[in-house]
Amino acid sequence: MVQATPFLLMLFLALGAHSLQATQQCSLTGRWVNDLGSKMNLSPVDKNGGFTGTYRTAVTATSNKIKESPLQGSMQRSPNQKGQPTFGFTVNWSFSDTITVFTGQCFVDDNGEEVLKTMWLLRSHEDSIKNDWKATRVGFNIFTRPKPLE
Repeated sequence: MVQATPFLLMLFLALGAHSLQATQQCSLTGRWVNDLGSKMNLSPVDKNGGFTGTYRTAVTATSNKIKESPLQGSMQRSPNQKGQPTFGFTVNWSFSDTITVFTGQCFVDDNGEEVLKTMWLLRSHEDSIKNDWKATRVGFNIFTRPKPLE
């Protein structure tokens, strides 16, 4: 019986750590960087699920100088979300005649790190309905917290 105690203790700790990880809260608030190097800073989410922020893209299809752009969003406040909420936000690009909407979910991964998995639609202005076919682009990005400088 004494030999089984360390095994049971390790099993209990492993199962307990797993259940704690599943209930960890993923917070949208703060700084984020995506897989292309774009940077985003999000305000705290208000009681209605609304938030604002800024977005500085690292990529563009225009020759205009990239500028930081405002964003507005909303996070689902449902108790069923269990700390890994869904959200959406719109970026109104300050340097071009485009607008992008993102939708996604905030996850806590197996290492305890927060990750935003998103899909987006970018809409460009067109002067004619005949060119509407080329006005919308679709993509996805993964955002993580920026690593501190060493």
